[in-house]
Amino acid sequence: MVKRMAIMLFACFIAMASVTAQQQAQVYNVNANAAEEVAAAVKKAKAEKKHVLLQIGGNWCSWCLRFNKLVTENDTLHTAMESNYVVVHVNYSKENKNEKLLASLGYPQRFGFPVFVVLDGNGNRLHTQNSAYLEEGKGHSPAKVLEFFNHWSPKALDPASYAGN
Repeated sequence: MVKRMAIMLFACFIAMASVTAQQQAQVYNVNANAAEEVAAAVKKAKAEKKHVLLQIGGNWCSWCLRFNKLVTENDTLHTAMESNYVVVHVNYSKENKNEKLLASLGYPQRFGFPVFVVLDGNGNRLHTQNSAYLEEGKGHSPAKVLEFFNHWSPKALDPASYAGN
């Protein structure tokens, strides 16, 4: 009886851990209308004087999930991202490749995943970032990611930031 109870408790623990892992891994919504989400983000970014950061990838992509974990759990990166960008997770998977949207962005998927596209408050593409340049070891370098966020922030591209230099 004790053995049976222990096996049942262990099975419940494994099932709960599996459900939790699946919930955490659902960063990208395969059913989302990415074009509508991007349009809403551009409108919000313009109103808030921010840029739009498109994180393009999928729940199948371990590097995509690692990046998302890094920028949501590292306070410095999270603050830099939230202060300067409206973020949209654009799904790319066999269920939904968002081909029309990605074509309009110059085919960023050519760099692999994740790939990042920065738009201004008018929806103009400012930069496409190959994430390989942000990698370090088995993840992304917090210093390189922060540099990327800072170099493409609204302040970095504002001519007033360079007046008198």
